[in-house]
Amino acid sequence: MAKTVGHYVTRPGKNLGDLSITIPVAEDLQSVPGIPARESDVSFFSREYPLENMALEESASAEWAREIRNNFSPEYRAFAEEHQHHMEPIVEWVKNSGNLEPTGTPTGEDVTEAIRQKARELGYGEVGFTFNDRHYVYQSRKPAMKGGLPNAICVALEQDYNKTQTIPSMAGEETHFGTYFNQGPLTMELTDFIRSLGYRVQVSGPTWHYGPMIPMFVQAGLGQLGANGQLLSPHFGSRARLQVVFTDANVTYDEPIDYGIHKFCQVCQVCVNRCPGRALMPEKVWYRGVEKNKLVFKRCRPVMANYLGCGICMKVCPIQKYGMEPVMEHYVATGEILGKGTDNLEGYELRDKGYFGPGQLPVLGRNFFDMPHGRSEDWVLLEFRDKLAETAGDASVDREQMWAEFRKRVEATLDKQSVPVDLGMDRGI
Repeated sequence: MAKTVGHYVTRPGKNLGDLSITIPVAEDLQSVPGIPARESDVSFFSREYPLENMALEESASAEWAREIRNNFSPEYRAFAEEHQHHMEPIVEWVKNSGNLEPTGTPTGEDVTEAIRQKARELGYGEVGFTFNDRHYVYQSRKPAMKGGLPNAICVALEQDYNKTQTIPSMAGEETHFGTYFNQGPLTMELTDFIRSLGYRVQVSGPTWHYGPMIPMFVQAGLGQLGANGQLLSPHFGSRARLQVVFTDANVTYDEPIDYGIHKFCQVCQVCVNRCPGRALMPEKVWYRGVEKNKLVFKRCRPVMANYLGCGICMKVCPIQKYGMEPVMEHYVATGEILGKGTDNLEGYELRDKGYFGPGQLPVLGRNFFDMPHGRSEDWVLLEFRDKLAETAGDASVDREQMWAEFRKRVEATLDKQSVPVDLGMDRGI
């Protein structure tokens, strides 16, 4: 059944010089610009329970997943080692970008459009401006965050369309992590330009992030949060790698936009229904002051570890597959979700399970989801505690050796926290 259009959203074309697009938002999909949030709750949780990098908070499962990935195949191990080798200098540059000095003198003019133009020339498909929201800074990164950089420039770089549609696959991994690598020199050139205007910068991403970036992208009008936990942007949905450049440049903020995604995802539900690990929840909840579909981490990580990063929630999203404009036009015209129920959108293959079309899901088994939880050093302590309990009263056990092995394992886990790169997992403190 056809829908009534509530409002239209006009956005620049995907590439510089492309015609703008106009997205119709059906009346029944209208919600609020950006994402529903309770600012007092966001502030409370930020203050009392600060965010922390999942690669640190869940470092035990990160190490477990890395071992599984590296044992996947000699091809993958070689790919991972090469990627890390290429990314290490980029990550070191990102970590030290806040120390770069301006090379020019500011004129006092608003430089928003000059920076936007430069970013678009470099190939960024989405560019937006907002404030540096320090509610979203990881606790371990706060000491490294520079003061006096009140503004955030949000830029998204698209990853290859055709390779993305093959995930989970080596081709999918290549474009995923290859896009991280491509971000490096582009960001260097963009920040060189900003510094030439007389302003300071500090870069978040690729790989080394100061906190979650999606809230600032939403605030900058570049999309809305999808049910898959990813930013759904107009041209390429979640098929992008995100970066933020914090700066003191004289810029004007963009405004958050209601693209209709907040309600569209509740109608669509394809990613929820197609997740192999059943890790996406169909109903929204309030979490840390934001209304969202909450992902269940313990059901997501094992699938990502065993199936090349998975990414099926990205693959089966119609916004990613077809673009926001045709998807919303189709919804207005028919009241239906473009591609829903078809193999073209919903089909995927898992290497040891076979092909799964609409309505079909793999059986993974309870043991599949067994993995360590929490920080590596805490998990080592729990395992040591259990070993002590199991060997209590056994005179044949060498306690000194047990303590020596325990100390060695704890030191090894702490050493790994300084590793600058672990593919895209943002390791390190």
